[in-house]
Amino acid sequence: QVQLVESGGGLVQPGGSLRLSCAASGSIFTIYHMGWYRQAPGKQRELVASTTRGGGTEYADSVKGRFAISGDNVKNDVYLQMNSLKPEDTAVYYCRMSNWGRVYDYWGQGTQVTVED
Repeated sequence: QVQLVESGGGLVQPGGSLRLSCAASGSIFTIYHMGWYRQAPGKQRELVASTTRGGGTEYADSVKGRFAISGDNVKNDVYLQMNSLKPEDTAVYYCRMSNWGRVYDYWGQGTQVTVED
């Protein structure tokens, strides 16, 4: 079994920054996909950013230029640097790690990010 533990969420004012971290532990498989998703109240969970072991990245249009994802393939950690935060970024943020074919696919428990004055 694999456990993903997120940290770094909190309350921040608009324009501020936060850095989310996600650490994997347990029976680690070869992680290929690492990603961050978010779910706001009353909305569906959506992809925020993802990266692969090969270094490719993908971002939601709403966060391009403000957020940056990075992964540590040695530590099996993934990070999300969030800058210029907006109230609409308020959500529970989840990390996800999967192997190549997503046969092994794990989610963290989520960390709350609240952006308000």
